[in-house]
Amino acid sequence: MQDLNNFVVGWIDWNLCLDPEGGPNGADNFVDSPILVYGDKDQFTKQPMFYAMGHFSKFIYRGSRRIQVSPDISCRSRDVGIPGRSIVCVCDANYCDTITRDKPNPETYVAYTSTNDGLRFSKSQGQVTHDEQFDASITEKHESLPKGFDFFTSGVVLRVDSTIKFQTIEGFGGAVTDAASLNWRKLPPAAQEKLIETYFGPNGLEYNMMRVPIGGSDFSTHPYTYNEQPWNDTELSNFSLTNEDISFKIPMIQNCIKAATSEIHITATTWSPPVWMKTNEKISGYGQLKTEYYQIYADYHLRFLEEYKKHDIDIWAITTTNEPVNGIIPVVTFNSMGWIPSQLGRWIENNLGPTIRKSVFNRTLILGVDDQRLMLTAYMLGMEKAAPNSINYLDGIAVHYYEDFVTPGILTNLHKRYPTKIIVATEACEGAYPWETSKVKIGSWDRAQNYVKDIIEDLNNYVVGWIDWNLCLDPNGGPNWASNFVDSPIIVYEDKGEFVKQPMYYALGHFSKFIPRGSTRLQVTTLSTEGIENVAVITPKGNVVVVMQNRKQHTVPVKIYVSSRKAININMEPESIKTVEINSVS
Repeated sequence: MQDLNNFVVGWIDWNLCLDPEGGPNGADNFVDSPILVYGDKDQFTKQPMFYAMGHFSKFIYRGSRRIQVSPDISCRSRDVGIPGRSIVCVCDANYCDTITRDKPNPETYVAYTSTNDGLRFSKSQGQVTHDEQFDASITEKHESLPKGFDFFTSGVVLRVDSTIKFQTIEGFGGAVTDAASLNWRKLPPAAQEKLIETYFGPNGLEYNMMRVPIGGSDFSTHPYTYNEQPWNDTELSNFSLTNEDISFKIPMIQNCIKAATSEIHITATTWSPPVWMKTNEKISGYGQLKTEYYQIYADYHLRFLEEYKKHDIDIWAITTTNEPVNGIIPVVTFNSMGWIPSQLGRWIENNLGPTIRKSVFNRTLILGVDDQRLMLTAYMLGMEKAAPNSINYLDGIAVHYYEDFVTPGILTNLHKRYPTKIIVATEACEGAYPWETSKVKIGSWDRAQNYVKDIIEDLNNYVVGWIDWNLCLDPNGGPNWASNFVDSPIIVYEDKGEFVKQPMYYALGHFSKFIPRGSTRLQVTTLSTEGIENVAVITPKGNVVVVMQNRKQHTVPVKIYVSSRKAININMEPESIKTVEINSVS
């Protein structure tokens, strides 16, 4: 095995057979052999070495190619005991399942499958086939399909066109909130390490993006900001990080950076400034920024960048305040500050934009709006009308998950109007709606399906990065000072010293693990009557990666053309997520 795994192409044993003494040998250099001949008995015996050799020679034919096989640690599954739920995978200080990405050889593919029935990143391999039935270099649905093709029984046919490219992918990740870092710290040190590795490490999901609050959010144990005192402190003379930063968030971020396989691009967001800057002088409710503090609020962001830099944490992007509509239509009870579009535009144009661009952090991106799909167009057009130069300071647009029942075409339309601005999905979670009584729905496959649907929609509409909300929460979906509990891909059980990985975790991994930064989205055309949720990219190494979801309760056969004649055939199991990496180079 060692030889084959290190590029040896053949292995020849020494003597085919010897006598019981290991000879004859004129120099008395006797050795063993797979077969020993007993001349006095007219027989020979086959030793264990014979069968060891046969395990290779009998089954590995000339012309076979070695493929990479990684020793993944399997899921330690737990049945949650609730009808209709899937399993969770249990991790602790001594055990946690892993996933490695196997490199497909030329003319092969590697597939990874997770299912409601309990598969988690189950690997399979196959060959790229040459289809002479018809030419798939077509642009119109059903054109030139082979004679006799049955649209109703033949499954799904996709054509991935690597010549038609769209946005470049930035990455995937999750948020280090106070709640996430507090829960992480409750685990034994070895389990803390495993939680970080399972998200960011080479045997985990290989996250490369992150979001961190500037000060507190609702996912804190109490409402707070920086520089709360003295009141009206225009010099921000008391701006300093809190215990939440020093003891929890920063150590967690530093451990993530250490474990990560690529640079983590961190986005930072303010939920509320000190209340003395706000018209209502409260942490939540109907309140906007007092105009006399426009510049001070810009400086507040700059001071945060400076303080985190002291801990060797570089901030890749800041947003222009979390969900600004919450301070205009105050239906939430947690940290917020409102902006109407014209006010936000003037603040960016006159204060935030110039402050950041003239600082040593002038390469930090500024992402605008940071609210739901439904809000984006009104805010962008309103800012552009009131303060045209504000758009020039924006590097991109940040969008949230919670109104994604609204058409994703909004994102494509924004890309067309602002083609130089990236779009980043900066927050998502399940269980956030007031009518959802089960905030943590342990083992929910439906919630994993919702994530996959949303990520596919977003990527197919020019989103370049997708950041989940809390990396981990407790079994209640907290802590959250405003009782705004939600679900998370990882739930921490402090009393057991363990954490469990929910189906949402694996849903996220089907993208983050296999779509590295620098991948480019490709055009996918459905050539069959039946379709399937899908997105395709080409990686920096030239392989095609396709992520698909089958929400049906029966198997769906799928044929994927990666060129006019080359294709793979694969089955989508019932209620499954599948990532396929294809190396179609001959």
